[in-house]
Amino acid sequence: MRTAFLMTLMTMLLVAVGNFFGGQQGMAVMLVISVGMNFFSYWNSDKIVLSQYKARQVDETSAPALYGIVKGLAKKAGLPMPKVYIIDDQVPNAFATGRNPEHAAVAVTTALMNYLSPKEIEGVLGHELTHVKNRDILISTVAASMAGIIATVSRFAFWFGGSRDRENSNPIAAILIVVLAPIAAAVIQMAVSRSREYKADEGGGELCGDPNYLADALEKISMYSTRRTMRNATEATAHMFIMCPFSMKDMQKLFSTHPSTEERVRLLREQAAAMKRKGTLRS
Repeated sequence: MRTAFLMTLMTMLLVAVGNFFGGQQGMAVMLVISVGMNFFSYWNSDKIVLSQYKARQVDETSAPALYGIVKGLAKKAGLPMPKVYIIDDQVPNAFATGRNPEHAAVAVTTALMNYLSPKEIEGVLGHELTHVKNRDILISTVAASMAGIIATVSRFAFWFGGSRDRENSNPIAAILIVVLAPIAAAVIQMAVSRSREYKADEGGGELCGDPNYLADALEKISMYSTRRTMRNATEATAHMFIMCPFSMKDMQKLFSTHPSTEERVRLLREQAAAMKRKGTLRS
């Protein structure tokens, strides 16, 4: 229900921008765009993001170790085998995408494969497959599409549009909408992501058998990712990754899409301790 509310709010924001710059006609246009955008994102979410990051699909022959980890985790989680992709990038990171578990894909960077141990990679992929199992992947892709188009439409409307009532138009209000619409979209996008990251961390810790694997992986990824920004990274897709793809020096990281690494690691360590007391921690 929370996710439905957030997605509805995002659509209303887009329609409000259309209303300000084009009245009822603008509202109708923005409503059609938002519906069309959701429909397009539903059927093409994996292709959109994978293409943006120039991901290449691998199989059991071309990447046996990575494919084997995904296959084992998917079987344990009761999920269909997702497609597996590798992104050539020097920043360790990973994400999952697709419209449902039957059409899911997971992607990792070459740096993640090089810097992390097999157990740590298992923790990361457990996190991503939990996103798949919880059906977060479609939601995150729709949020990415809507956040991007709201920013684009509001800026376009500012330069080429204007209030239909020219005599009563307020340039200050127009500027505020241009500035606040993308910010509101980013805030909504952030809210969608943060709540689900904690759940994916918890599920990933259970799936790999030891939350410490994922905690160790997050610490390593954070150490590398805070120094460099991934190639082709955008604010609209940042929330899809296990770690924000922007460096600390990049101003685009202003709207952080993830909880703090310290907090995530703390919760995972606590989860591991609880599992150890129950005797369910992987030996």
